[in-house]
Amino acid sequence: MRCRASLAATAAVMWLGLAHAPVSAADATPTIRVHDAWIRWLPANLPAAGYMTLANIGDKPEILIGASSPDFGEVSLHVNRLEGGSITMMPVRRITIDPHSSLSFAATGYHMMLMQPNKPLKPGDHVLITLQFAGGSSLTAPFDVRKPDSSRADYRHER
Repeated sequence: MRCRASLAATAAVMWLGLAHAPVSAADATPTIRVHDAWIRWLPANLPAAGYMTLANIGDKPEILIGASSPDFGEVSLHVNRLEGGSITMMPVRRITIDPHSSLSFAATGYHMMLMQPNKPLKPGDHVLITLQFAGGSSLTAPFDVRKPDSSRADYRHER
């Protein structure tokens, strides 16, 4: 009987402690919405590129600091810059999305490099990519795999 009472008291203390525990930053939801997320497919396991539009519906800047996917060994953030008449691709550590604004990733600007695919991908496939933000929040979004010369309408589907 004493054991049951002690166990019940311990459980009650643990429940109260958990009920009032702070929510971790990883559980926080960013004020970002992802639109038109797609991956430019290239043959022969060449590195692919990921594009999207990020819309910040919040009142504070959101800062994208990384990305990952179970389908790729490495996902990194990059930007193309025009320097001395040629375009140079450079890695970036953070991308700020201002409040109440959108930022489009494109071949001529910010994009994600997707390297070391864990399985063969083909146009029409879908890949999950998790975006990590400063402060510990994250957001997972589905990306369509498309041919480089395909239009968005070619891969439109219901989600």
